[in-house]
This record gives sequence, structure tokens and C-alpha cells, in this order.
Amino acid sequence: MAFLFRNKAKADLAKPAKELLSRLWQAQAVSQKTEDDLVKILSQMKFILQGTQETESSPEQVAQLVNSIIHEDLLYDLAHSIRLLPFESRKDCQSIFSYVLRFKPANGQASKPPALSHIVRHRPEVIVELCRGYGYKESAMPCGVVLREILKQHEDVAAIIMHDESEENERAISIDEVDPQDGPTQTGLGVFWKFFPWIEGGAFEISTDAFTTFRELLTRHKQLVAVYLEKNFDLFFDRYNSVLVQSSSYVTKRQSIKLLGEILLDRANYAVMTQYVESGEHLKICMTLLKDDRKMVQYEGFHVFKVFVANPHKSPPVQRILVNNRERLLRFLPTFLEDRTEDEQFTDEKSFLIRQIESMGPAP
Repeated sequence: MAFLFRNKAKADLAKPAKELLSRLWQAQAVSQKTEDDLVKILSQMKFILQGTQETESSPEQVAQLVNSIIHEDLLYDLAHSIRLLPFESRKDCQSIFSYVLRFKPANGQASKPPALSHIVRHRPEVIVELCRGYGYKESAMPCGVVLREILKQHEDVAAIIMHDESEENERAISIDEVDPQDGPTQTGLGVFWKFFPWIEGGAFEISTDAFTTFRELLTRHKQLVAVYLEKNFDLFFDRYNSVLVQSSSYVTKRQSIKLLGEILLDRANYAVMTQYVESGEHLKICMTLLKDDRKMVQYEGFHVFKVFVANPHKSPPVQRILVNNRERLLRFLPTFLEDRTEDEQFTDEKSFLIRQIESMGPAP
């Protein structure tokens, strides 16, 4: 690949890449030369940033290229255009994103990667565009990989995704504008809420990848998520239950019930769990899951059901439902998933629930 680099200044690659990307949107039929040049320049950028097994990258050239990418606003153009790129270039684009968003200068003074600090404060549209990559099969997987990498390390990214409510081509919310405690409640129109149709309505590969990112959003940064769920409780769980827990897709349904159980049983979400198990409607949904004809749906549903029964401060609606269905539950539970003989924890929990239901007083 040395022929690509003939004494060319490495920092000037971002500008021609930006110009080539703009042509993808301007031309009705993109010329083969434009596509070939773009493939070549993205491959060259990846080579400079990562090097190869035979050739190490130059720290000076890497720093120059990263700074140029930030200065030219190339990350936004890549996020916006990735679905238009050929397959190999989409992979190169993913690699460029991953490297640039974790790159720190050799002096070690920056607490966060400069590119990431820049986008959360000044160009949050990059993060929103990466999320919108789930709207297209060509961009869903590379965008998902990049999102999960930065979500694992940086709470600011999760905060922007959860609080942004911009329309396409509008300015997104920056991290300096996010106020988890005192900011407005969500309308349900922001990019976070689009994960529901991406998971439920997308092709299998898109749905699975979107759910993996969605799960990362809801489990990684616990205090941020706990405040968000408390503030947007009705909107979130109405949509979660109706779209995901009651999904027609077996995989989506099972994964969503399992994630619901994890959310409710996480100590950080104690206030959320308390509010959730006060609802008789939530209990009815859960009891329906126990009767599903698929055993893993029943099993995951059980782990949500047990939270209602084990709650020592049951609300009157929940008490009424459990007491009114006591006889049926006491006939049903002893043989419920009885083939799980080697799962001692499940057996013990089921026995505990039976005792709790037996000992309940009359309905209020």
C-alpha cells in the first residue's frame, strides 16, 4: 500500500475525504471515480491511524490526522454518509471512528479523547447520526459497534442519546445543555425512543444489534438511567411493555423480559422498581407471560413476577389480583417449569412465592 502515500502530507486527507463525501449526496449517479477515490482515501486514513502488522503508525501523523478530522467536521459527514459507502469502506469508516474517538495525545494531559470531548460539547449531531444509522441495513452494524464502544466508556454519550429530541437536520442537544434532574420530561419523539421501532420493526440483524445497544444504554451508567426512568416512567414503561415485552418476535420478547427483570432488580433502580410493582396492569402483563407456550418466555416472566409477590408493601390493586387469583396460582405454580430440576435457585424461589401467596390476607 506504500504507493498510496508518496510523500503526501497526512493531515490533508480529511478535506478531500469531506469533498468526496459531499459528492455522494449531490450526484444523482455517483461516478465510479468518485467511489474509487473515496475507497482509497478512507483506506489510507485507516492505515495512517492503525498501521499494519508490518508498519507501525507514526504518532505525529496520527495526531495531525485526528486534528484535521476534528477541524473539518469529518466525523459528522462519515456518520451521515456511511450507508452510501461500499462494504469495505463501511468497515474502514467504523475503524476510523473507533480509533479517533478513543485517541489521546501522547502528552497525556487530556482526561477524555479530544474528538469525543469535541462532539459531546460542540457536535452532538455525530452521536445522533450514529444512532440513526439503525434506520438503514447498510449502516446499522458499523454504527452499532461504534456506539457501544463509546457508551461503555463515556456517560456523556448516553446522556445525549437519552435527552436529545432534535429532528433530522436540526441541532442536537449538547452535554452542557443536558440537565437530568431538572430538565424537561421527554416527549417520546427523540432518538432514544426510535430504538423501539428499530428493535421491533427492523430486519433480524438490525433488531438484534439495536437491542444490544439499547441494553448498553439502560445498564451501563446506572445513576443516569435511574433518574431518567423515574422522570419518564409512564412513557418509558408504556412503550416498553406494549412494543417490546408484548412483541410478536420471540427473540425480542424474550430479551426484553430478561432486560426488564435486570432493570427492576438493580439496586440503583429501587425507586423505579417500587413504582413498577405498584401497578396492577403491569402484574397482569407479567401473569400472561407465565402462561406463554414458550418455556424461556415463561422463565424470564417468572423473574419479573417474583418481584411483585416478594414486595412486602404491595399496592391494593396488586393485592386484589393476587388474592383473587390465589387458588389458580397455587394450582399452577407447583408444576410450573417442573423440568428445571437442576436449577436449585429457581426451585427455592418458586417455593418461596407459593408460601407468600398462601399467607396473604383477604383482598383489600
